[in-house]
Amino acid sequence: TGPRRALTSRRAHALQAAAREELLDCGEGIRLHGVYSPHPRAERGLAILIHGWHGSADSAYLLSAATQLFARGFSVFRLHLRDHGPSHHLNRELFNSARLPEVVAAVRRVTALHPHGRTFLGGFSLGGNFALRVALAAPAAGIALDRVVAVCPVLDPERTMEALERSPVYHEYFRRKWRHALLQKLLHFPDYGYGEELRQLRSLGAMNQFFVPRYTGFADTPSYLDAYAITGERLAGLTVPSHIITSRDDPVIPAADLARLARPPALTIELTERGGHCGFIMDWRLHSWIDGRLDQLFHPGRLP
Repeated sequence: TGPRRALTSRRAHALQAAAREELLDCGEGIRLHGVYSPHPRAERGLAILIHGWHGSADSAYLLSAATQLFARGFSVFRLHLRDHGPSHHLNRELFNSARLPEVVAAVRRVTALHPHGRTFLGGFSLGGNFALRVALAAPAAGIALDRVVAVCPVLDPERTMEALERSPVYHEYFRRKWRHALLQKLLHFPDYGYGEELRQLRSLGAMNQFFVPRYTGFADTPSYLDAYAITGERLAGLTVPSHIITSRDDPVIPAADLARLARPPALTIELTERGGHCGFIMDWRLHSWIDGRLDQLFHPGRLP
């Protein structure tokens, strides 16, 4: 990830030079943070992108995709989920993946603040899961989306959590990232007082068992994970054109779970043999195939 992050940062110069931070009023005192890069012509429209769990607007995969889209004539808004990026101080309650209404409100606010002829939404991993759920809610929320693309979206959170627990590398990566985010939250809201307990939690499962019943409104981990699953009939009512891209060798999103999705006419699925989890690296210069694929899919009238 180090070399790719360095290369991506250099390639993103124009995108970052145009970028400005924005706070989004999501109602009920909730604010989310984002980074907007308006294209001087914006011939292609607006692309709103959502990072994955404990990623950010500057995660290599998101920055890479945003750079390509900006170069191709899109204005780009990189939206931070609650307690991601520099936003831990904005809201008192802790992030959890069932907090969909505020993300819907944020997307609606972005489209109101920055109207374009066409608006597209893309998400990676957990951000892809959010993007598909926003697509479900968009018509009732008055959000006009031309297309949604979810890259390696979390399908069944329980199965993804099991896969993370089986992978020492991924497990430790996300445990450390989650722990860091919770410590950041504690700096701004010290009265939460969970620091000592957090130091003793050595696995994602143990962290879920501690934090879910205390801070999410769900009684236990299974009910919480089920709350943001998109398997079964959850996507049956989808009407916004939506496209899922994932790979057979994704180590944390079992490709077999694609068979458990509802298949409304608005949904298409693209399964590649290789790509890993949100990587899809295609050459020694560490370019990602996903960047060009997003550009294709966000082209008006182009078929998946």
